[in-house]
Amino acid sequence: MQDTPLPERKRGSGVRLVYDTLRDEILDLTLPPGSSVDEVALADRFAMSRTPIREALVKLEAEGLITTLPNRSSVVSQIDFANLNAFFDALTLMYRVTTRLAAEFHGPGDLDLIRARQAVFAEAVASGDAQAMILRNRDFHVAIAETARNPYYLQLFARLLDDGRRILRLYYYPTFEAQAPHPYITEHEALISAIEARDVMLCDHLAKAHADQIVHQIRDMIARDRRQDIRL
Repeated sequence: MQDTPLPERKRGSGVRLVYDTLRDEILDLTLPPGSSVDEVALADRFAMSRTPIREALVKLEAEGLITTLPNRSSVVSQIDFANLNAFFDALTLMYRVTTRLAAEFHGPGDLDLIRARQAVFAEAVASGDAQAMILRNRDFHVAIAETARNPYYLQLFARLLDDGRRILRLYYYPTFEAQAPHPYITEHEALISAIEARDVMLCDHLAKAHADQIVHQIRDMIARDRRQDIRL
């Protein structure tokens, strides 16, 4: 009796599987910065040839998540703390411009998607799940960026939010406490109302205040002294 052949993958599906899996593991710090990324081990893990593995790694490197070393081995990229101020500037700008444009250009169905993403975010907050909260906050703001109707802003903002996921996963989890109402939920609701009203200036004000609070929180968490007193 012959073995039943495995279903053939669609072209490119292997690359997508490896890319999506590794990307999530990098952003959630399952693969922390500096971790080795070995093509042979990944080919065994995903039961596929090294070609789609290599293609997925090239895409991740283009996003700054993988670094190829001089000896051609690959590692998960370090978080660029040296350029954190430039990151915060770009992040704040994208919060502002995408929310302003969403107020101008939102159409039928856009607000429904934004509200749906907000509901999922609120569920993550209520459950006290910091990892889900970080991801769903990202999804909420990506929905606003999609409504802005500028693919370049969308691509840049999504990448900045994903870079922020790694930073927040390093520092946010131990300090997360569910609050009712959580300030981010309240701020998101205000953003939705301003977008719906097509109030561009209010959107700009609220988005900047929201970004400033997030930036302040990240800076505070990074600066917090976590050393333990050692008796000598």
